[in-house]
Amino acid sequence: MLLTMTKKSTKAPAKKTAAAAAPAPAPKAAPAKKVPGESNKVAKTQLVELVADKTGLTKKQSEEAVSAMLDVVVDAIKSGKSVGLPGLGTMSVKETAARTGVKPGTSEKIQIPAGKKVAFKVASTLKGNL
Repeated sequence: MLLTMTKKSTKAPAKKTAAAAAPAPAPKAAPAKKVPGESNKVAKTQLVELVADKTGLTKKQSEEAVSAMLDVVVDAIKSGKSVGLPGLGTMSVKETAARTGVKPGTSEKIQIPAGKKVAFKVASTLKGNL
């Protein structure tokens, strides 16, 4: 029968440095827990639930209606049409002109090509009620 013995380290323990001897910083307060439904954004699922509650449709029917409405709006915007949403505002496509810009960090002048962007104009009834 063979017995093997391991050699113990004769190294001295590491000395504590000033940084290690300093007290640990106080832990930061935990961020406030987000309660579902209290964010500043209404997600699609929440929108579907709100439509279902307001109309009496099932959630599946409401999801189909909301998805269909969003698809129609996106298709209209893609084709260059403006979309009026009564009481909310108007979404339209605006042309942007070509311009010279500055590349961050290098200050190099670059040419930004012309393009398109989606613009939204808030309805005056909504703007007055904010």
